[in-house]
Amino acid sequence: MDLDRLTGPLTEVLAARYGADVRVRGLRRDSGGASRVTCAFDAVTAAGESHPLILRLETQGAMASNALTQEAALMRAAAAAGVPSPEVVAAMGPEGPLGAEFVVMERVEGQTIPRRILRDPALADVRPRLAAQCGEALAAIHRIPAADVPALERTDQLEAWKAVLDSIGEPHPALEFALRWLARNRPPAHRSVVVHGDFRNGNLIIGPDGIRAVLDWELAHLGDPLEDLGWLCVKAWRFGSEHPVGGFGPYEQLIEAYERAGGTEVDRVALRWWEMFGVARWAVICVMQAQRHLTGGERSVELAALGRRVAENEWDLLQMLP
Repeated sequence: MDLDRLTGPLTEVLAARYGADVRVRGLRRDSGGASRVTCAFDAVTAAGESHPLILRLETQGAMASNALTQEAALMRAAAAAGVPSPEVVAAMGPEGPLGAEFVVMERVEGQTIPRRILRDPALADVRPRLAAQCGEALAAIHRIPAADVPALERTDQLEAWKAVLDSIGEPHPALEFALRWLARNRPPAHRSVVVHGDFRNGNLIIGPDGIRAVLDWELAHLGDPLEDLGWLCVKAWRFGSEHPVGGFGPYEQLIEAYERAGGTEVDRVALRWWEMFGVARWAVICVMQAQRHLTGGERSVELAALGRRVAENEWDLLQMLP
């Protein structure tokens, strides 16, 4: 993507916030953001004040469920509910100056790479508190009034991901068996809340003080609050750590902090079901990503490597079956 062509339109967008003489400095493609273009830059005012910002730009073929303007609405609603969130500076649809849907937000400093979060000596003091902080953040997410984000939909997540696997049209017996077991042993539904949909180690900005921001609201929807807790506990997000909650700590720290912060009372059996569902969901996503490579849609070593993870998730599912 030619970033130079974005500078003029981006300056026009920023002028409403920082004044007509604002300048865009150091616009560069960032490594973050798997489904959208993500760029870091500074907005410099006429007085010389520098504001570190992030631009996220819609791309053709993005796999996200929610539009970027919807994500902006979610982040604003999340901040109002007490979720650590970057401030949204601007958000517009494709009719805006950039010619594509975009959001500009505050750039929050901190670590997002999971293995560094779990091993960096600078974060050693906060790591034992992160599972509890995740519980508090999730309780705040589940307090977001659905009326503040009216475009969110409620879908049957198990049926939706079964349909995705069926549409791929290749056999995965262990995964199919696990999905049938999940269908037969589904726990009773909880109340419907705003679900982040991808709350995990890797979508959090962490500093020595803990969680500074929750990122990537692309998959948010209405659903069972335990879906978010179960997803956080999926083995893939532990990155080699023995601790089940994002590699940070034990289940009880997450659960106690979540309930103490006003979240739904956690049924441990139901949480285990949602964790198993999360493993199955991640397996289906790995199958999807591998197909993008194998069919020539996007040739990528990274996507091919994800295809190898399918067998790991199938093994994890078989181990989890009672």
